[in-house]
Amino acid sequence: MTKPAVTKETGFRHFIAAASYSWAGFLRVLKEAAFRQELGFFVVSIAALALVGATAGEIVVAVLLFLGLFSMEAMNTAVEEVIDRISPEISIVGKHAKDLGSFAVTCMIAACCLYLGFVLGKHLFFG
Repeated sequence: MTKPAVTKETGFRHFIAAASYSWAGFLRVLKEAAFRQELGFFVVSIAALALVGATAGEIVVAVLLFLGLFSMEAMNTAVEEVIDRISPEISIVGKHAKDLGSFAVTCMIAACCLYLGFVLGKHLFFG
C-alpha cells in the first residue's frame, strides 16, 4: 500500500497548519503594492475615526469592512496568480477573470469610503 502524497492533519495540528498557511498568505499579499496602500488607508481611517470620537461600534464596523477589503485583495491576487500560471499568454478569459477580481476589490474600497464618509460626516457636522 502506498502512502498518500498529502497527509491531512487533524485536531490541534490542523489548527497550527491552517495558521501557518494563513501567515504565508499574509506575507505573500504584503508584497502587493495595492495591499500595502489599503493597509495604509486602514491605519489612517482608524486614526481619523478615533480623532472624531467615533463609537466603539462604528470602529468595529470599519475594521470588519477593511477585513473584507483585505480578503478581497488576497482573493484577487490569488486569481491573478492562477491566471498567470495557467495562461501566461494574453487571453480574453484571463482578462475577464482579472477584471472581475479588480471590480470586487473596487466595490470593497467604495464600501469602506462610503462608511467612513458617513461616520466622519456625522461626527464632524452633526456630532
